[in-house]
Amino acid sequence: MGATEAFLAARDHMLRCRENLAEAQRGFRWPAFGEFNWARDYFDVIAAGNDTAALRVVDDAGADETLSFAQIARRSAQVASFLRGAGVRQGDRILIMLPNCTALWETMLATIRLGGVIIPATTLLEREDLRDRLERGQVKAIVTQTALAGRFTALAGAPLRISVGDAVSGWTPYQATYDADTVFPAAATRADDLMLLYFTSGTTALPKLVAHTQVSYPVGHLSTMYWLGLRPGDVHLNLSSPGWAKHAWSSLFAPWNAQATVLAYHYERFDAGALLEQLVRCRVTTFCAPPTVWRMLIQHDLRAFRVELRELASAGEPLNPEVIERVRDAWGMTIRDGFGQTETTAQVGNPPGQPLKPGSMGRPLPGYPVVLIDTEGRLAEEGEICIDLEHRPLGLMQAYLDDPERTASAMQDGYYHTGDVAARDSQGYLTYVGRMDDVFKSSDYRISPFELESVLIEHAAVAEAAVVPSADALRLSVPKAFITLAPGAKPDAETARSIFEHVRARVSPYKRVRRLEFAALPKTISGKIRRVELRKLEEARAAGRRAQEFWEEDLRPPQ
Repeated sequence: MGATEAFLAARDHMLRCRENLAEAQRGFRWPAFGEFNWARDYFDVIAAGNDTAALRVVDDAGADETLSFAQIARRSAQVASFLRGAGVRQGDRILIMLPNCTALWETMLATIRLGGVIIPATTLLEREDLRDRLERGQVKAIVTQTALAGRFTALAGAPLRISVGDAVSGWTPYQATYDADTVFPAAATRADDLMLLYFTSGTTALPKLVAHTQVSYPVGHLSTMYWLGLRPGDVHLNLSSPGWAKHAWSSLFAPWNAQATVLAYHYERFDAGALLEQLVRCRVTTFCAPPTVWRMLIQHDLRAFRVELRELASAGEPLNPEVIERVRDAWGMTIRDGFGQTETTAQVGNPPGQPLKPGSMGRPLPGYPVVLIDTEGRLAEEGEICIDLEHRPLGLMQAYLDDPERTASAMQDGYYHTGDVAARDSQGYLTYVGRMDDVFKSSDYRISPFELESVLIEHAAVAEAAVVPSADALRLSVPKAFITLAPGAKPDAETARSIFEHVRARVSPYKRVRRLEFAALPKTISGKIRRVELRKLEEARAAGRRAQEFWEEDLRPPQ
C-alpha cells in the first residue's frame, strides 16, 4: 500500500467510526511510512480539480477572502518555487510570524512542500524572544507582516526576509511570490524528517524546542480530527492565535485531513458579540475555543444567535461545568472537552456520540495508549498521564531538539510523561486534577487547584482564579486563591466574604479556600497562568496580610 492509500485508509476508518469510539479504537492502526510528504501524498491528491472552499479568512473590518483546495495547492507551489529560487533548501528552517491571513496557510503548506522546517511564531513576540528563536532555531528565512518587520531590526540571522503587506526597505515583498512558477513537485521527505519546531511558552525557563516530523503532526492529527468530530464539507472555526500548537491542530491539519473548510477570524480586539455574529454569518458547523472565550460568550444571550453548529469543543485548559451547562441550556449542545500538548496531538477527549460525564475530559482517543502512573512508578487510578511507548503513537513528538537529557527524562521507564495528573473512574473516563507541580497537600490531603478554581469562577464576582498553597502552622499549607475580579466587583471584605461563603457551600471542609487575594494574575505569552510565580510569592511572604488579602478566619460571622 502506498503512502497516500495508507493515510486515506486510516483517515476513512476514523470518519466511518466518528460516533463509535469502541469500534474506532478497535480497528485503528497508525500507518507506517518510509517516506511521507503531506503536501504531496495527501493535499495535492484531494486538491486536484477541487473547487471546494479550503480556507476562508474574515476580519472585523469586513474583509472576506476564500480560497479553494485547488487554489491553495497552486499558491503553495508558487511560494515554494519562490523560496527555492531565493536559496531555501530542503531542511532549512523558516520562521513564520503572521496573523490569520491567507499568506499564513500558503507559506506553511509551501514549507511542507519544499521539505523545509516551520518555526511558528506568535505575533506577540518581542525582540529578545525573536533573538532566541533566530539563534537556537538556526533560521534561514523569515516571513512576517510589514508592521512587525521592525522587531527584527539589528537581529542577526535569517538572510532571507519576506514581508507581507507594504514594501519595507531590506525585505523582499511577499507579492513577488505571485510571479513564481505554479508547478513545484513536493520534496521526497522521510517520515522522520523534521517538519515543525515549536518553542514552548516557557513557564519556568527558556522555551523548550519541540520537534515534530513529517508524520507526527500531519498524520498524528487524525486523533484530533476524530475528537473534534469533523467530516467533509464542514466549516470549522478554531479560535486560536497563529504561532501556538493549537492553531496547527485545529486550523490546519485536523480540518484539512477531514476535507473541511478552515474558517479563520482575524480581529484587532476580541469582541464576543462580534464572534457570535460571525458564527451565524459564516454558517459554522464545528467550533473550538478555549475556556476563556467560552466564559466570555456566555455573558451574551446565546439564544439570540441562530447558529448552524453541530459540534462544540474546548481545549487548552479544562472547561468548567457551569459553562457547559449554560451553553447546553441555550443551544441544546454540549461542549466536548479534550486534552493534548504541544508535544502530542489530541490524546484524550469526548468524541461525538459518547456519553459525557460532568467534569471529565473523556477517554483515550484511538491510537493513544494512555495510562496513569503514581509517584512510585506503578499503574494507578490516579496519577500522571503517561503514554506507553511500547505502542508509541504517531502523534508524539520526535524529541526536545538538542536536549537529550530533557528528552530522556520525558521518555523514561518506557513512558512519555506529560507532567499532568488525572483520575480515572470505573468506566475509563479521565478527570483532570492539575499539573504535577501544582497539586499540593493540606493536612495530608491532596488538593487539586483546578477543582477549586472551577468552583471559584462560578461566583459572579470572579473573572479568573489561581489556587496555590499558602504556609500554615497547623495544616502545613492551606489553599489560597489569587483572584481577578469581574468588571464592577469591588476588592473589599464584603466581596471576599461572599466568595468564601460560595466555596464553603460547595466543597468539603478539608479542601476549601482559606485565604484569597485580589490581584492580576501573571501569565505566559500564550496566556497560561504562571502559578509558579504565585507559589514563590507565597513562599517569600512575611507575617500579616498584604493589601487586598483576606483570610476566612477574619471574616467569619460572630458565633
